Amino acid sequence: MLGMAEEWEVLTLRGLAGTDERAEEFVGTLVIHRVGSKEPVESITVRVKRSILTELGDTVSRLLARSTPVRRRPR
Repeated sequence: MLGMAEEWEVLTLRGLAGTDERAEEFVGTLVIHRVGSKEPVESITVRVKRSILTELGDTVSRLLARSTPVRRRPR
């Protein structure tokens, strides 16, 4: 459709790993699928900074705590 952005569904993030326990960047494979498409999924290699993973973790934790009765896992 003209003027509409493509919409993608995130299926998983595979193999996210750093070079060591102090790594500032992690590399993995983002598996996505275009919503409404019969095409197969896309696999994209991504590099993610530790700060973004921390922010994403906080955001997802808050979202899940508000939307469903999810218990936090002990750390």
